[in-house]
Amino acid sequence: MFCKELKETRAVPYKLLSYFLSLLISLLLSGCPAVGPDYARPETPVGDEFANKSAPFSALSQTDIAWWKQFDDDKLNRIITLTLAHNYDLKAALANIREARAQYVEAALDFLPTVTSHANYTMQQRSYSSLGSSKGIAPTNLNLYNTGFDMAWELDIFGRIRRNVESRDADIEVVEAQARDVMVSVIGEAARNYFELRGYQNQLAVAQKNAENQAKTFEITQLMLEGGRGTELDTSRAEAQMKTTQAIVPPLDTAIRKAIHRLSILTGQLPDALTEQLAVPQAIPRHPDVLNIGNPTELLRRRPDIQAAERTLASSTARVGVAVADLFPRLFFNGVMSLEAGALMGLGSAGSTAYSLGPSLRWEFLNIGRVHARIVGAEAHAEANLARYQQVVLNALEETENALVNYRNLRIRMEQLKLAASDSLEATELARLRYREGVSDFLNLLDAERRLLEDQDRLANSQTSAAAALATLYKALGGGWEVDEKAIKEYDHL
Repeated sequence: MFCKELKETRAVPYKLLSYFLSLLISLLLSGCPAVGPDYARPETPVGDEFANKSAPFSALSQTDIAWWKQFDDDKLNRIITLTLAHNYDLKAALANIREARAQYVEAALDFLPTVTSHANYTMQQRSYSSLGSSKGIAPTNLNLYNTGFDMAWELDIFGRIRRNVESRDADIEVVEAQARDVMVSVIGEAARNYFELRGYQNQLAVAQKNAENQAKTFEITQLMLEGGRGTELDTSRAEAQMKTTQAIVPPLDTAIRKAIHRLSILTGQLPDALTEQLAVPQAIPRHPDVLNIGNPTELLRRRPDIQAAERTLASSTARVGVAVADLFPRLFFNGVMSLEAGALMGLGSAGSTAYSLGPSLRWEFLNIGRVHARIVGAEAHAEANLARYQQVVLNALEETENALVNYRNLRIRMEQLKLAASDSLEATELARLRYREGVSDFLNLLDAERRLLEDQDRLANSQTSAAAALATLYKALGGGWEVDEKAIKEYDHL
């Protein structure tokens, strides 16, 4: 009879547990939707084309992916390749992707039970007064050995875990977009520094050539002075102009060395690593006749900073759902399986097995004010990220329009300065000839040489500025990261 009552008593928890599990499975299979707002990409109205789309731009096709290759410059291509392979800012950005993906995996594992192991030993000395009627029967010394496993499983009824995983997934896309943004930036910076290097070398060649010509003019004034046809004033003026032009050389040499140092650092090397390869002057690469710029809609899809801002908004929207889920109870299924014995050797005996199994509930209904405060904070954070996204879009459009008009006008200026420099060269040659023949005074030649130096220097400077503006334009268009998208995908091994 006693055994029968004991069996019925033990059956009650199992019946309750069976009922609980049936209810739990029904809830899970019913597919309870996750609480909180579902994310929707914000609509961003933009024009069908850029305002500054006139020549040399074409909106008929998308931006060139490997845009630097259209210059057909092997050294430029090599520098970009080295930058993508060895730049430390880019390596740090790629490592951030690994970190974000690890955090996503950790969040996704919350769907599964958490199992931990334990092992402990307890020695207890009880007082005689605490034994009462058991004095002399129950031992005063008690040893307890325990080892086993603990299990806790949160059942995601209201979508708290789902929203957290959704947020972590968006976080991965944020850091991936940030890595693409670093790619675009380092490619643009490497190209811009390379163009500036070639421009400085061109300006140096102009200054040296003019200094040589002015040195010849100085010699002519000396010969004419010795022949009685010149004056000491003309000789002094010629020498002063020659020295002034020669003084241009040291700052340009400094600029050249700094550009080489910067390119070396961008490629992950010591400052002087590229000196030997880049010290030999080379012309600035020729500009393409037509540049493919796409349209504003493509810009929104292509620019990494816009992608990062949009994914940040998605992540913060999911975090609102995590906060809202705290309004509802969190349901756990807990279990313990262990071996207990009074002696270490007894842990393996048949009677040493102990276990517990059952549900638990956690609910912050007594802290509802704090929960509501967290929800309001999460919603405000999402609203702020929406505003930031919209501002990033506007900034990108402004940056692109500015880059388009700047590059176009610099090209126009460059073509005009080519004509001016050509005219100045012709005027200088004529002035030198007339001075040697004695039909013109020295001031005309001096002025012509000064104008020639100014026009040629302006031309070289404008060529540098136009090339650098082109690199800035492609950075604004978000071009370049696609060529090394594999570097991002290679980190998808977690």
